[in-house]
Amino acid sequence: MKITICGSIAFYNEMLDAKKWLEDSGHEVKLPPHEVKDENGNMIPVKEYYARRKAAGVDDAWIWERKSEAITWHFDKVKWADAILVTNYNKNGIAGYVGGNTLMEMGVAFFLKKPIYMLKAIPEISYKEEIVGMKPIVINDDLKIISR
Repeated sequence: MKITICGSIAFYNEMLDAKKWLEDSGHEVKLPPHEVKDENGNMIPVKEYYARRKAAGVDDAWIWERKSEAITWHFDKVKWADAILVTNYNKNGIAGYVGGNTLMEMGVAFFLKKPIYMLKAIPEISYKEEIVGMKPIVINDDLKIISR
């Protein structure tokens, strides 16, 4: 199966672990890039970009250009996939955190009628109803469920 992994960049190391397990199980996997271009065209780690974006103002055009690109590219990966896996670990004091981008990616998968797997339980968050309405398959960290 072709699987796109979605989730906060804060969970990138966990995404890499899931990717390895899924690939070892015979799946083809895509995830967010590990590097992006900075304002000078140099490649920087995605986690550095993430930190710089969190501190950026609305006038930091290159930051928001990369953000726009990342959203589009990841939507394309969702379209390519047979299913998505949401890596929803704890973040910002929220168990099973799902952020805005991940919610949008889930919405694209839902619209395209692709299965949505979630590693952890649906979070207690203001848009919980939207997540529930997309009928994700909560796998409670058991990646083998995806291979069934």
